[in-house]
Amino acid sequence: MATKFAQFLTDNKIDPRRILSVSKRIEHLQAEDRKLKFAKKQKKGEGAAAPAEGEKLAKPRSGRPVTPRLIDAASAGKPVAGPAKTRLLRAVNHILEQKKKPAVDLKAVF
Repeated sequence: MATKFAQFLTDNKIDPRRILSVSKRIEHLQAEDRKLKFAKKQKKGEGAAAPAEGEKLAKPRSGRPVTPRLIDAASAGKPVAGPAKTRLLRAVNHILEQKKKPAVDLKAVF
């Protein structure tokens, strides 16, 4: 019996190797991500007061792409952490977008 994730991949003809390459490209740290992390570290180190409500920094990319082990675990129905599911979903949605299909939500895949 296939899991919901494995069935979704076969129904939409998505190759797991393509998920790996897309995720690596999406999650790769860019210069702006490093700047955001550095700014957050500087604010933390100064001991300054918490930033005002309107001063939220943008969230940087994780820098951690999807791995073959994660895809195997998701396909086999093993427990997968929330951030890992989100990374998988981002990669799958990117592939679906390239195939001119609508993006899906987390409940449709997991």
